[in-house]
Amino acid sequence: MTLGLINANPVVHAKKERIARSEDLHGDDSVDPLEIYDFVRDIRDPEHPYSLEQLSVLSEESITVDDKLGRILITFTPTIQHCSMATVIGLCLRVKLKHFFPPNYKVDIKVFPGSHANEESEQLISN
Repeated sequence: MTLGLINANPVVHAKKERIARSEDLHGDDSVDPLEIYDFVRDIRDPEHPYSLEQLSVLSEESITVDDKLGRILITFTPTIQHCSMATVIGLCLRVKLKHFFPPNYKVDIKVFPGSHANEESEQLISN
């Protein structure tokens, strides 16, 4: 028995050009959303040979940082509402970020509201 792809024909977008930056953004332990995005945007989708950026699962705007409260929020959008890989995508983000941000930050990874059929069950990827 061959398992088929859940989303056999995803919409693929062009990659954006990376912005070269020379300053040390972590000199004061602050976290920059664009720096986080650059770090995770190349994660491959578990079902396709494309990156999360190419499938518009992540965008620069999907990452917010509140330095005062020490919180990072990453909101991603699965390619389809019944995506069975949403938890895997969240865990891939978590593992990739594990050593990236300062230890005093709390990171929440959530699916974009209304983008997944089991939205409530997918909201459990926090540290």
